[in-house]
Amino acid sequence: MDDLNVVVIGGSGFIGSHLVAQLAGAGARVLVASRRYEDAKHLIFLPRLEVRQADVHDDAALAQLLRGADAVINLVGLLHSRPGAPYGADFARAHVALPRRIAAAAVAAGVPRYLHMSALGAAADGPSMYARSKWDGELAARSRPPLAATIFRPSVVFGPGDHFLNLFAGMQRLLPLVPLAGADARFEPVYVGDVAQAFVAALRQPRSRNQVYELGGPQVFTLAQLVRLAGVYGGHPRPIVKLPDALARLQARLFECLPGTPLMSRDNLDSMRVDNVIAPTTTALTLADLGIRPTALQAAAPHYLGKAADPLDDYRRRAGR
Repeated sequence: MDDLNVVVIGGSGFIGSHLVAQLAGAGARVLVASRRYEDAKHLIFLPRLEVRQADVHDDAALAQLLRGADAVINLVGLLHSRPGAPYGADFARAHVALPRRIAAAAVAAGVPRYLHMSALGAAADGPSMYARSKWDGELAARSRPPLAATIFRPSVVFGPGDHFLNLFAGMQRLLPLVPLAGADARFEPVYVGDVAQAFVAALRQPRSRNQVYELGGPQVFTLAQLVRLAGVYGGHPRPIVKLPDALARLQARLFECLPGTPLMSRDNLDSMRVDNVIAPTTTALTLADLGIRPTALQAAAPHYLGKAADPLDDYRRRAGR
């Protein structure tokens, strides 16, 4: 991978920060495009990495970014959007229009590879705007046949800096109990380091061109089980109250009315109507096809949620050791 020029769009976020570190460590020259330079300045100390402020929704800016690149990686994704049919304008812009622009710009610039982040559950007839827009985003990423597009569909991603287990651990530090919508929804959480490694491995393997990879961990959990583990590993386990569907939708509607990014939306609930796990009958490839053994949640989460896996560590901390 030495001297490979890789452009990463959306590289300043949770997954992107882990990925660009692995790319730089593997010897690639990495260009991270960010809407605000400040959002990506934590990356500037990585070797052979450049951060460039750019509007990736502008075709001219994309053309400049991709000039001389050997590969482009798109990690841009949203969890929430204004409503619409088949999905809202925010999803349409970020999940569909942007990958179509990237594919067109890559072909014009002669970039041979495009690695695209989708999501497990992406489907034309998906129950949520999110799932439907992610499917159309895959079609957009593969809309220019000369370009070899590789699609990645992860389940929920966990790891240091995540906004999933950390969120639920934080809630349990503050609340006496957790009223939980979608408690029985099933997930196959995948470690962020494994996701980053999958992208790096795919760049190294020519056979990954035009393939789809579904990324999941070694174990399936319900949402309630994940929230419970987050509380235990964070050191503040709380009782979980499973909300019935009607009350769950009311809670989500109230969250949508609050300022800022909602903790849960009705579209998120719609997504959870389908299990977020790799189907046994899938025709997609997996981490195993890239030579990656998935990391167990129990092996990683205790060390970044604040409670060490060894119960004696509590006593050691209190003793100042």
